[in-house]
Amino acid sequence: MILTDFYTLTCKEDTRFCVRLSDATHPIFQAHFPTNPIVAGFVLLDMSAQILEIEIVKIIKAKFLKNIAPQSVLWFDIQSNEKTLKIRVTQNEQKVAELAYEKR
Repeated sequence: MILTDFYTLTCKEDTRFCVRLSDATHPIFQAHFPTNPIVAGFVLLDMSAQILEIEIVKIIKAKFLKNIAPQSVLWFDIQSNEKTLKIRVTQNEQKVAELAYEKR
């Protein structure tokens, strides 16, 4: 429910998807942080699990490299096998996060 109206899925392919984030008035941005709105790291994990319709069993890696602002366009490039998922998140062709988790 926290992700309601937070992003718009603009593209979904076999090994990647793209989202456009909402503006700074969304409650996620108001909570983190009202005077300097950025995406909280856990939101990238939740968003990817929701879009891919999987359950996260264990977080293996969550590395956040750059702040992500409202209205950003993010690409999630996915490498998946039977049990694990690795995701490279980019904005304007620059890596902003690396995620890896066990899935169910």
